[in-house]
Amino acid sequence: MKKLHLLVLRSYIGPLILTFCIAIFVLLMQFLWKYIDDLVGKGLDLWIVVQLLFYASATFVPMALPLAILLASLMTMGNLGEHYELVAAKSSGISFRKIMMPLVFLSLIISGIAFYFSNQVLPVANLKMFSLLYDVKEQKPALNIKEGVFYREIDGYVIKVGEKDKDGQTIRRVIVYDHTKPGGNIAVTIAESGKMEVTEDKRTLIFTLNNGTNYNEARETRESLTRRPMQRIHFSEEQIRFDLSSFSMSRTSEDLFREHYQMMNLSQLFNSIDTMQEQKGIRQNMFAEQLQASTSNFYHFYIMKARPTVVGETSKATTYDEIRNDFSATQYRTAVSEAIGMARNNSMMVDNYTLEIDAKSKTLIKHWVEIHRKFTLSIACLLLFFIGAPLGAIIRKGGLGLPLVISVVVFIFYYIISITSEKFTKEGVLAPEVGMWISSAVLLPFGIWLTIKTTADSPLMESESWGKMRMKIKRFFTLKRKSK
Repeated sequence: MKKLHLLVLRSYIGPLILTFCIAIFVLLMQFLWKYIDDLVGKGLDLWIVVQLLFYASATFVPMALPLAILLASLMTMGNLGEHYELVAAKSSGISFRKIMMPLVFLSLIISGIAFYFSNQVLPVANLKMFSLLYDVKEQKPALNIKEGVFYREIDGYVIKVGEKDKDGQTIRRVIVYDHTKPGGNIAVTIAESGKMEVTEDKRTLIFTLNNGTNYNEARETRESLTRRPMQRIHFSEEQIRFDLSSFSMSRTSEDLFREHYQMMNLSQLFNSIDTMQEQKGIRQNMFAEQLQASTSNFYHFYIMKARPTVVGETSKATTYDEIRNDFSATQYRTAVSEAIGMARNNSMMVDNYTLEIDAKSKTLIKHWVEIHRKFTLSIACLLLFFIGAPLGAIIRKGGLGLPLVISVVVFIFYYIISITSEKFTKEGVLAPEVGMWISSAVLLPFGIWLTIKTTADSPLMESESWGKMRMKIKRFFTLKRKSK
């Protein structure tokens, strides 16, 4: 029995690691294709790219792990069935349930690790990846001055190089527009040739120009605005230094991203939910007090504005007609105008409050979605194992052919249900405790049914069974036509 368990475990762990790595690689390629424009041409260090890919790989685990478990379990049982090892074990009196037992325990361990990963590791990986990706997006493209093109990436300067030699340093027909001073395009340098060099620390670009002219417009005095005097200086050699510090990679503080719900573990999510609910309650009470004060003070307000001669008196008017008769025509028009203005202000206040509460409610829902997601990953690993293992024993095909096709179909079905129900949950159509568990609830009966069929040695996927079923369906429709 122990040798059989070791055989099953060895047959399962290899495909699991292989399929997991393949899934991570495919998702990484998709990630690179999505952000290729933000990565190429910025002169990023290799270590920055490696860090970004490493953290991105960690964020793909919730998608890659269930798919790897499904495919590995299907391949393992398919290989054992294809080589008649399952048949030999069953003929020795070992049930399919006992054959699956070591894989069940291993799947439980993997599910526990998946929960720990989603609760402790994934928030940190999301924080590192999104903060680094933000900095990469904000990074300027690498210094690349092309021939005949105005280069504007250096702050305060526009540079045009007419021709560059093959050495990449000798330049000809150089024009430099200096915009570092206020007043617009008032300083221009033109040179016949020169040399372009970058210092070793990559922080300064040095132009050594030959046979050129500096053109400057003086704007220091008020008279210069009308007369516009120009200064022209010829030189045989001049050196211009450009600061390249803006091209260096600067890291944003991770504290700016820590408050996002994807960067929190369970305890932090619950604390954040309590804080938001408390703030929401305070805002509701504040709005109710503002609205009540606005409506209760209206009576006193229109007396102060429309009837200043009777301030301090108490009106006994109770109906609309009595209130209207209590005013002159001018006073009545003033009161109506004030009432319309206050009603409009209250309406705008209610609209703004509604938008604010809706935004807070959606943020709360996203926090609850993230809480349930940390549990659904573990459950998905178990469910997909109990689907993949029976399916592999039924179809009795190993390798990456038919098992891969079936695994992809099942996983796509599961993923579509997951993202659809999650979208409905975030929009407030479904409660988080319902929407986040719909995909698991759909797969659970399917997994139970497959396990029962496999344990009972059901000939579900045999060609003879499908042929008999087809003959029964054909006989049914033939008898139905004859009866008509």
